[in-house]
Amino acid sequence: MFSASQSSRAQFLDKARQAREERRGLKERERAAVQIQALTRRFLCRCRLQREIRREVDDFFVASEPGASKRSALSVFRTARKLLFVFTLQEDKERIEKLCRCILNSMDVENEPKVWYVSLALSKDLTLLWIKQIKDILWFCCEFLKQLKPDILQDSKLVNLHLTMLVTFTDTSTWKILRGKGETLRPAMNHICANIMGHLNQKGFYSVLQILLTNGLARSRPSLSKGSLTAIFSLALRPVIAAQFSDNLLRSFLIHIMSVPAIMTHLATLTPERLAVLESHGLFRKFILYLSREAQCRDVCVCLEGSHTLCLLGNLVYLGSLNDKVLEEETAFFVSVLIYMLSYCQKYVSQKKSNLTHWHPVLGWFSQTVDYGLNESMPLLTKQLQHLWGVHMIRTLFSDVLSKKLLENPETAHPSVQPTSPQNSLPMKNLFKRAFQKSASVRNILKPVGGKRVDSAEVQKVCSICVLYQTTLATLTQIRLQILTGLTYLDDLLPKLWAFICELGPQGGLKLFLECLNNDTEESKRLLAMLMLFCDCSRHLITILDDIEVYEEQISFKLEELITISSFLNSFVFKMIWDGIVENAKGETLELFHSVHGWLMVLYERDCRRRFAPEDHWLRKDLKPSVLFQELEKDKRRAQLLLQYIPHVIPHKNRVLLFRNMVIKEKEKLGLVETSSASPHVTHITIRRSRMLEDGYEQLRQLSQNAMKGVIRVKFVNDLGVDEAGIDQDGVFKEFLEEIIKKVFDPALNLFKTTSGDERLYPSPTSYIHENYLQLFEFVGKMLGKAVYEGIVVDVPFASFFLSQLLGHHHSVFYSSVDELPSLDSEFYKNLTSIKRYDGDISDLGLTLSYDEDVMGQLVCHELIPGGKTIPVSNENKKHTVYYGGFHGSHRVIIWLWDILANDFTPEERAMFLKFVTSCSRPPLLGFAYLKPPFSIRCVEVSDDQDTGDTLGSVLRGFFTIRKKEPGGRLPTSSTCFNLLKLPNYSKKSILREKLRYAISMNTGFELS
Repeated sequence: MFSASQSSRAQFLDKARQAREERRGLKERERAAVQIQALTRRFLCRCRLQREIRREVDDFFVASEPGASKRSALSVFRTARKLLFVFTLQEDKERIEKLCRCILNSMDVENEPKVWYVSLALSKDLTLLWIKQIKDILWFCCEFLKQLKPDILQDSKLVNLHLTMLVTFTDTSTWKILRGKGETLRPAMNHICANIMGHLNQKGFYSVLQILLTNGLARSRPSLSKGSLTAIFSLALRPVIAAQFSDNLLRSFLIHIMSVPAIMTHLATLTPERLAVLESHGLFRKFILYLSREAQCRDVCVCLEGSHTLCLLGNLVYLGSLNDKVLEEETAFFVSVLIYMLSYCQKYVSQKKSNLTHWHPVLGWFSQTVDYGLNESMPLLTKQLQHLWGVHMIRTLFSDVLSKKLLENPETAHPSVQPTSPQNSLPMKNLFKRAFQKSASVRNILKPVGGKRVDSAEVQKVCSICVLYQTTLATLTQIRLQILTGLTYLDDLLPKLWAFICELGPQGGLKLFLECLNNDTEESKRLLAMLMLFCDCSRHLITILDDIEVYEEQISFKLEELITISSFLNSFVFKMIWDGIVENAKGETLELFHSVHGWLMVLYERDCRRRFAPEDHWLRKDLKPSVLFQELEKDKRRAQLLLQYIPHVIPHKNRVLLFRNMVIKEKEKLGLVETSSASPHVTHITIRRSRMLEDGYEQLRQLSQNAMKGVIRVKFVNDLGVDEAGIDQDGVFKEFLEEIIKKVFDPALNLFKTTSGDERLYPSPTSYIHENYLQLFEFVGKMLGKAVYEGIVVDVPFASFFLSQLLGHHHSVFYSSVDELPSLDSEFYKNLTSIKRYDGDISDLGLTLSYDEDVMGQLVCHELIPGGKTIPVSNENKKHTVYYGGFHGSHRVIIWLWDILANDFTPEERAMFLKFVTSCSRPPLLGFAYLKPPFSIRCVEVSDDQDTGDTLGSVLRGFFTIRKKEPGGRLPTSSTCFNLLKLPNYSKKSILREKLRYAISMNTGFELS
């Protein structure tokens, strides 16, 4: 009974609790319903009020239309208050436009102060309210400017409207109320304008201008009108001038305005008077001095990141090219600022593609985010940057070097080193005339003399400038060749820079720079940067000069100076290797080594092809071969590096002995030498005299590598099928080897051809007539390798251009196929260089755009363009198209291309092709001779991750149509900025037609790949 009572009590309490909760829930629902009703009524009331206010505003604007009576400033003010009370960007866009027009119209009225909207600023009761109102209206104008697209006609009109509002109410110069007696009010009104501008700045005014400028200018053709650009730039300058060029405002101007791509170029084109305002306020000097403080420069660069930092750099360089006086006076600060900005960008320049890199058309692979919206403006940015290595700025920056006069030596009438090759004497009267004029008064030969203190202001200045250009080369990777060409344009810069280097230090030259390698100081790094720049530029110059320009005309360097320079470089590279510096080199030291070594090897290879240095010039007398051999036996790294990089310092005889020792050791290791305990494996082959090549090919081509290195015994069978007497103890095999090599190199077999003149061997372009010609070439290679391995001397005079191919020299960007051309056809080379130097009308020579070739006894005419054999070569058309990367006018892919354009494509497709390459569907008005840059076609490799520029050495590869793999899966691409068609080396005309038609019809621009 007790438990039943407890149970009833619990149930009662539970019911009471539930009843309380229900009553509480009911009250909460009632309260929520009341709140919802209140909110709904408030919302509906607000919507009704907003509709009524907007209706009143609309009625006001209707009454204010042209032809109606002028409305007072007070009525405009009241209407504006109503509009701002309900304003939203989405709903009131047109109303704010009408309000702006109404306000601007009121400001244009003559002699009616009560109509002028600005008159309310003079009202004691309304001044603060008016200032707040105009601030709000102007900021809404800024909000709209961020959304507008200047390239759309309607938007461009609205841009002008909002800019006019901003221009009108941030400066008092157009306020009619201040004319006459009102002039006394100007200081107070100026103060109000400054207050308004300060408010806009705090809200992000410069960011608005940056967005508008980028939308209107970061494109191939600007969409901002002259008036709009003038207004924007005037607005941008006002806060800076008003704040008397404070650091804070200069920072904002640099980050948001000066980083707009090529804005200075657009100003110079559209509104040059704005540039004059910049100059009148000395802003270029102020920019440079502000950025010369490292912390401030770092802050600006970090805010901009890489792409926009480069845009700022381009604008500063362009301004520098216009301000000679400032540039001369502030050279040190200007150079230091550019070095810092380029170094900042360089930190993110990558050597290869990865998941963390993005492609930039000037910087290459870049590990910061790239703004692809700036791509259209890259050609203009590049033109701005070109001023940095243009003649004008180089003369200004290198004035200390260029002002030096190279001493003349009138007694020296002719170069002391005479050409020795038969190719050297080219019968060209103009050439000898120029050579005589140049040699009439020859300067003293420049040699290291020393005497100039390296810590002097002059040396430090020149070093800084060299650091600037070296940093430029390392950062702007995609226009490196263009920079080098600019730096080598002045013939006297490099010899005078060499003269400057010769004067450095107590003794000059080598010792100073070797000491710098061991000193990790800024001064040492700057001196080495000077040497590195000299080497990079000189190497580029000698690479692009032909033999006449180097040996006869002696452009830039005299031959005796090349001897002195090469001696210096040879010693420097040797010391870097032998002193162990290269073993652990990395970063700048490794780059320096490759730079100096590259210049050295260009000179060495030029001397090998056509001697300018004395006998034994390249040898190191202080290097004993016995010491080198001992170190090689001990696997010393420096000895291995010496053989890898500069084997020419060792006499040829010693190199042969070294090679023979290596062969002997390898034979012992492979068990190919007979000993008392073992005999090597012997391969026996039987060769019929009448079918020596066929039998040798069949029996030897399948041998393994070790079997080819081993002992091979030959038994000859005569024409009657009887074995010839005699036992092969290497003599018979040697006879076999010499005979078979003699047969394969016989031009009658058509596996190899001989050059005209000196009859040097190279692979025949028509060797494909042999069904197994590639296997035959491989077999020939094995036979030559066996001869070298066994020390058997065979008489195989290869052409030097083919030897360069075998050695892989053509893979170097510094390889010049034109320099190798004389070894293929000296007469052809002579004729080409004659055309290059022809001063008159080239049509006088009676040439056509074709050439004839003797193919197996038949004369075949190759047209360089469709119908080329009927088109005469003239001064206008000889440079219409530039070929790169192995393509040339007679390359089969180029012939296919012109034929497809002429015969297979419709006029519409030809227009699409022009638009694909040049971004314009119509040809140039005055013809392709006036197209800038010239129309160009580049052969692109299939498996390259990136297009690194023109590969000079691939011309011969293109001539022999050697490819890595079939490029059928890759489409043609283009760089419209440079009028460049990037064309894979297709194997069939049908594939080229199909891929080209697809590419031009896609119209996808930069994304196409």
